[in-house]
Amino acid sequence: MAKVAPELQYSDEHEWVARDAGSNVVSIGISAVATDALGDIVYVDLPEVGSAVTAGETCGEVESTKSVSDLYAPVTGEVTEVNPAVVDDPALINSDPYGAGWLFKVAADSEGPLLSAQEYASKNGGEL
Repeated sequence: MAKVAPELQYSDEHEWVARDAGSNVVSIGISAVATDALGDIVYVDLPEVGSAVTAGETCGEVESTKSVSDLYAPVTGEVTEVNPAVVDDPALINSDPYGAGWLFKVAADSEGPLLSAQEYASKNGGEL
C-alpha cells in the first residue's frame, strides 16, 4: 500500500498540498498513490514562476513509462517557485514524493476541494 502523509491535504486528482506556516504559500506535489500508479516518472512539465493557476484546472503534465497524466492545480493563485531538481531528475518524484519530489509553490488566493489524509487514504487505498 502506498504511503499517505498525514500532515498534508489532497485533491481528488492526487496532488498534495502543504502549507508554509504563517503565510499563504503552499507547496504542491503528487502523492505516492499516484506515483505507484504511474510507474517510473521520466518527464515533468510544470507551470512557470509568475503564472496564474486555477484550482481544478490543468497546469502541467507528468510523463511516465506507462502514460502521460495531466497535473491539476489544487489551489488558485500565483506560482512563486518551481523545483528545478525534479525538472532535472523526475525520478525524485518516485523516490521522495513528499520531500525532495515536491513540484511547485503557489501564493494561494483560494483552494479547491481538498481531502484530509484520512479521507484520501480511505478513498484511494493508501496507508497513513
